[in-house]
Amino acid sequence: MTQIDAFRNRLNDLMPALRKDLEELVRIESVSADPARAGEVRRSAEKTRDLFVAEGFDTEIVSACEDGRAPAVIAHKAGPEGAPTVLLYAHHDVQPENDHADWDTPPFEPTEVGERLYGRGAADDKAGIIAHLAAIRALGDDLPVSVTMFIEGEEEVGSDTLPELLEQYADRLRADVIVIADSGNWDIGVPALTTSLRGLVRLDVEVRTLTHAVHSGMWGGLVPDAIMTLSRLISSCFDDRGNLVIEGLKSSPAADVDYPEERLRAESGAAPGVEWIGTGPVVERLWTQPALSITGFDAPQVDGASNTLVAAARARFSLRTAPADTSANALAALQAHLEKHVAWGATLTTTVVDTGEATQIQADGPAYDVARDAFREAWDGTDPVDMGVGGSIPFIAAFLEAFPQASVLVTGVEDPDTRAHGANEGLHLAEFAKVCLAETLLLANLGGLAHE
Repeated sequence: MTQIDAFRNRLNDLMPALRKDLEELVRIESVSADPARAGEVRRSAEKTRDLFVAEGFDTEIVSACEDGRAPAVIAHKAGPEGAPTVLLYAHHDVQPENDHADWDTPPFEPTEVGERLYGRGAADDKAGIIAHLAAIRALGDDLPVSVTMFIEGEEEVGSDTLPELLEQYADRLRADVIVIADSGNWDIGVPALTTSLRGLVRLDVEVRTLTHAVHSGMWGGLVPDAIMTLSRLISSCFDDRGNLVIEGLKSSPAADVDYPEERLRAESGAAPGVEWIGTGPVVERLWTQPALSITGFDAPQVDGASNTLVAAARARFSLRTAPADTSANALAALQAHLEKHVAWGATLTTTVVDTGEATQIQADGPAYDVARDAFREAWDGTDPVDMGVGGSIPFIAAFLEAFPQASVLVTGVEDPDTRAHGANEGLHLAEFAKVCLAETLLLANLGGLAHE
């Protein structure tokens, strides 16, 4: 029997118990954005800790907050002397479930429908925890590497204290290889390594044209209202094709990956007849070019609106920055553009909401070779794709900064229809089994690398 057949059989035997552990985690409402559920976040950390205690790990719940908020789990199990150390990352907190009416099944009651297990956190990222656990159980007493688990408890609210944790526990978290299981694969049946992610700058922008609202009939045609002024400012950021025209923003090329039109339509949710914006290869527009979205707008509602000129209006600018850019440069460029283009002498006020750095990983070297071989074997000969992600995971940049000598592998359990962060989040169970097999093979084969 080959190694892969032995691991596959072992994981098949383990899967019912792994599935039970995942479902128990999903039932814990560990919504880190909700202060009322802080106890649930703590309970999720405790459940995660107990899973690794049962596997013989030295385990501790830690927090950078005096009140114990954002509990993270650090666990360690030593491998053979001189073997590489592998840090396995995931997070146990989840996004808010929002309106339960939008869900086809109860959000915190894991429910299998067709090929998927539905529930908040069933994929993002409690399945990441269980994928790590699966590899540990499959390897059993023959663990070929030293393994450190780092399961974070505030990823869904921005990982604010992560840099402090990385500094405070640097000696316990330092590793030769870091596997971050918080991304996804290219498609069902096609694995991927994520090698780039965009950064993020969020800015609240207010324009004011009046000290108070006035009658639109008396003053319209002379005094600009705030809504038209803000709308004009937003439009100044784009050309007629939808390309950003903010000077100073950087972009970079993307991997040569075909993204079929039918997939784009199906996965984006674009309404029939909507045209794509921007120019250039699709994957560059999605992964390695900056993109600006307006994600919120404060102004009077249409229902009940009076015939008055609006004195002030506010919008949230969400700028995804290219992997070649920095948040500081992008913020400066955006603010300079807004100051230059605000019309009619309106008062402009900007407030930084948050920023996060982009990530570009040079995915070559022995650890990446081992990872690609493991993915290829687990997916029955299908080569993995080097994939970019248009979204942001700023904490990856924090890991790269804290441990510059480590090889960072960004993997995950998601697929294009996972719907992470939305209603009906679901884990594709057959793909999950492949993820577990791939990680088992990865750890097994990393043991053959010389410890630096």
